[in-house]
Amino acid sequence: MVESRLIGPVRVVGAGLLGTSVALGLRARGIDVILADASPTHVAIAVDLGAGRPAQAGDEPQLIVVAVPPDVTARVIADELAAFPDAIVTDVASVKAGILAELVEAGADVSRYIGSHPLAGRERGGPLAARADLFAGRPWVVAAHDEISYRRASAIDDLILDLGATLVEMTPEEHDRGVALISHVPQVVASIMARRFIDAPNAALGLAGQGVRDVTRIAASDPDLWVQILGANAAPVRDILLAYREDLDRFIGALADPAAPGARRRVAEELTGGNTGVERLPGKHGTDKRFTTVIVMVDDRPGQLARLLAEVGEIGVNLEDLRLEHSPGRQVGLAEIAVLPEAADRLTTELAERGWRIAG
Repeated sequence: MVESRLIGPVRVVGAGLLGTSVALGLRARGIDVILADASPTHVAIAVDLGAGRPAQAGDEPQLIVVAVPPDVTARVIADELAAFPDAIVTDVASVKAGILAELVEAGADVSRYIGSHPLAGRERGGPLAARADLFAGRPWVVAAHDEISYRRASAIDDLILDLGATLVEMTPEEHDRGVALISHVPQVVASIMARRFIDAPNAALGLAGQGVRDVTRIAASDPDLWVQILGANAAPVRDILLAYREDLDRFIGALADPAAPGARRRVAEELTGGNTGVERLPGKHGTDKRFTTVIVMVDDRPGQLARLLAEVGEIGVNLEDLRLEHSPGRQVGLAEIAVLPEAADRLTTELAERGWRIAG
């Protein structure tokens, strides 16, 4: 068992996806985890999964992690601060400034509270979707404020490091503007795009490839949760959407008469701007390296994908990323293997020599 930085016990309030994943990760390190949830069924499932034990009288947690819906997060934090006067409290809600302001206004003891937010999740919720390694390698923001000391906040740093996440320090306001840009607005855009499919002809939807699936994947997320998140972070999201609307208006204007002087240049500039923006996104291990994709056709038979990955390893090429796409109407899939550009030609040649069909 890996040694833990935390001493424990740790009380987790909310046995959904994030709360149960936190609990499973801590239990893997031998920490005593106390589970609490408004739903006894969620607690029972999380206990059966090995995520911890039900709360009981006399519990004295070192740290409390609140993982409940955003619209009740501040109230639950205030209740936990009052019930456990010796514990440090954090939460994992995706909006930070409003929660802190609400606690201050309510007179809660924020000298023992600091908000945090793991940038991790899945489309499915609930304890059954939880994973002990959900946070491994993922950013986890600590939204510091002036009322809590570094010594007290260190327990939250220990939590993040114990779960294998990468600690990122931001103010609550910086955090909320950041997630508006990289999480909340993309959710809105994906959902609006996916709504176009409701009345689309089946023939058109049959043409769907990985590109449209990438753009709309998060549109499958829980609407009730997102109504709460977007309401709590409305101002930054609105500012970005207004700028996005201006971008769309320029595009629409250029497409109104593609033959007009300057129209094609305007379209090219907008698309090139997208190239420049996506190049700034961190790649593997937080670097900005861009990779070359080798597309391999894989028969839809047991063991074929495993054989492909094994042979990539035998060739001695590091697989930087992998994406799978099925070919409609055919018993074949496309494995898009991302590798460093200098390795692409060798991988293509050696896979072809081993009998693999290379697309393109």
